[in-house]
Amino acid sequence: MNADLISFSGIVLMFVLGLRHGLDPDHIACIDGLTWSTLDNNQKLAPWVGTLFALGHGLLVTAIAVGVNQLSRGIHVPDTVVTVFGWVPTLLLLLVGTLNLRQLLIPGQAYQPTGWKMRLIPRRLRNKSNPLAIVLIGVLFASVFDTATQASAWGYVATNNGGIQAAMGAGLVFTLGMIITDTVDGRLLCHIVRRADGEAAGRRYRRTLGWLIVALSYSVAAYNIGKEIVPAIELGEFGYSMAGALLLAVVFVMWAWTYRSRLKFV
Repeated sequence: MNADLISFSGIVLMFVLGLRHGLDPDHIACIDGLTWSTLDNNQKLAPWVGTLFALGHGLLVTAIAVGVNQLSRGIHVPDTVVTVFGWVPTLLLLLVGTLNLRQLLIPGQAYQPTGWKMRLIPRRLRNKSNPLAIVLIGVLFASVFDTATQASAWGYVATNNGGIQAAMGAGLVFTLGMIITDTVDGRLLCHIVRRADGEAAGRRYRRTLGWLIVALSYSVAAYNIGKEIVPAIELGEFGYSMAGALLLAVVFVMWAWTYRSRLKFV
């Protein structure tokens, strides 16, 4: 792929967005539920639930971005529409952060990541424990408004910044970041469930992850708002690289926790 089609900062940004999107509460709730179910029926598959889910999710995100890129070539979208759709992810980040913060602050209540998309998945499909079903659930998650909106925006922007190759590259880099985070989430849950103190450890893990979700949601939303008010604060290539390195460090720590007892998934 021509390096001019997607800038380095753009690649890093899409990767960081993928890492963060993998921490979406709906992802966590879905992966937790699917992993619990799969552990009962197919223990060899259970550690890969997050990977398969993210793969299906990312494939549709990429397809939407490429499709919008091609369909919008002969269409002029008013700037007002672009602006409104551009604010949707920020508003949803604030909503997600607030919903999870409220749960975390309730005294004595066991925290569970807030997610509503799983209710849209047919129960018959949710109860299946095979790779194809998990990939399909990931695909269905990507068809929901917020994810589809982001993918459409990337495809439209890519129309004037490299065309179909830029749209496809952005989608695939985003998918890679999401696969890393969701894989860690699924394998961590398997590790925790198999421990002797699995229930108590699971509660601690979820609360830690909950605070991370709140921090990410509010910080990314604050950055999005701030750069609209003061464009000069927008990160350059170095800033995006540092943000990506920070998230990778967080994921690495989570992965190290998974293997600290040298547990092997078989």
